[in-house]
Amino acid sequence: QGQLVESGGGLVQAGEALRLSCAASGRTTGRTGFAWFRQAPGKEREFVARIDWGAFYTSYADSVKGRFTISRDNAKNTVDLQMINLKPDDTGVYYCAADPIGPITSPHYIYWGQGTQVTVSS
Repeated sequence: QGQLVESGGGLVQAGEALRLSCAASGRTTGRTGFAWFRQAPGKEREFVARIDWGAFYTSYADSVKGRFTISRDNAKNTVDLQMINLKPDDTGVYYCAADPIGPITSPHYIYWGQGTQVTVSS
């Protein structure tokens, strides 16, 4: 069993910053990749950022490049998403995911957190 718990969401104004954190436990603490996804109201869940085990590889959705940074601390079993210059379009529930099914670029993950709400007001 593996567990992912997200934290750090909240209500901010456009232009402000937030830092999300994902705490991993159980099987999610192995040598695996992690990712952040988000789902806006009425829309499908979309990829935001991913990182491999050694943090040598990261990738981002075009909409967040230059504003979001994914990082991980393997000693603490945490994966963070630093978000700056937030926009109203960034509003949604942010989910942490672990253990991609297939290559690191796979959109399918075995473990998912419950999500944390991020709301950006204009």
